[in-house]
Amino acid sequence: MSVSIAIPKERAQDERRVAISPAGVQILVEQGIRVVVESNAGCFCNFHDQDYAEAGAIIVTSPEELYPQANVIVKVSPPQPEELQLLLPGQMLISAVHLGTVSRQMLKTLIDKNITALGFEFIETRDGELPIVRTLSEIAGSLAIQTAAKYLETGYGGSGILLGGIAGVPPAHVTIIGAGTVGLFAAQDALGLGAQVTVIDKEINRLRRFEAFFNRHLVTAIANEHYISQLAKMSDVMIGALSPKLKLNKPLVSEQVVKTMKPGSVIIDVSIDQGACFATSRHTTHTNPIYVKYGVTHYCVPNIPSAVAKTATFALTNTLLPFLLKLNAHQTIPEILWNSHSLRKGTYLYKGYITKKILAELTDLPFREIDMLLATA
Repeated sequence: MSVSIAIPKERAQDERRVAISPAGVQILVEQGIRVVVESNAGCFCNFHDQDYAEAGAIIVTSPEELYPQANVIVKVSPPQPEELQLLLPGQMLISAVHLGTVSRQMLKTLIDKNITALGFEFIETRDGELPIVRTLSEIAGSLAIQTAAKYLETGYGGSGILLGGIAGVPPAHVTIIGAGTVGLFAAQDALGLGAQVTVIDKEINRLRRFEAFFNRHLVTAIANEHYISQLAKMSDVMIGALSPKLKLNKPLVSEQVVKTMKPGSVIIDVSIDQGACFATSRHTTHTNPIYVKYGVTHYCVPNIPSAVAKTATFALTNTLLPFLLKLNAHQTIPEILWNSHSLRKGTYLYKGYITKKILAELTDLPFREIDMLLATA
């Protein structure tokens, strides 16, 4: 199909990223894809309208002018209520979904408008890798340690401990819940600073891989109630880094366990956008990132990578571009989805149906398998 991509300015609270950098736009334009960018879309990343114009994009001044000019909308955060009204029937939407806060009304509106929607959380390669999730998880893992170090400081109400310690003074103890990509990068940065690190996970094979990768420089334990309660008492920092593929019925760390943590210790719940890892977690923002409960500082910002908007935008562009270029290879949406495993896997709304069971369960909206819908197209 003749592809035209619209890149709006993000309107979700504290979302400072933009879906595609000017360099990414240039690659799309060179491949014959028309790109329309809303004015100031990249302002928080220090990307100017002129940068996008020089890359070949058409600049428009408002979302009302932007949305009608494209058949594919590419953005970072899920559409806000005011943006939903601007989507046109039959358009394709590519963005994050945020399972932890997904709105039934948003999905119902998209269904009513016959939108084909793809989610960052669902785009998957043939080997089971979630490339966009992985990229953003790498950033979130590193930032989790950077953030924890800050909130351990006395001036922020922390226990006043230097994460890595110094000669003669022991370092902080960091417990990471989840041996996935977030956990890997958090462990790497924590060890690099000199902290004591324990990683817990329900799967023994993931822990074996961590032990081998870090040459046994960290401690691993199975994520059961016994180890979680023991580690909570001794940890200065606990990081919730559960995989988005993991479907939790309840938080892994109970309120009673959080109560046993040391005063001035820090919780970073990276999993908050998919569902809380700690029973005491609730959503915070970059503007108001923390609150204290039971003497423990909680940082539960769902879009952590937005704190480094420019790096995150470059990373997102690098990962997203190959999938956007596939849109140009076929004439119709059914052909695109049939011929791209990744885009088919990434689709969560098609032909008026939810195509991901987890979303249907969360919202009680009608579900059909994507393959079945494509077969009858």
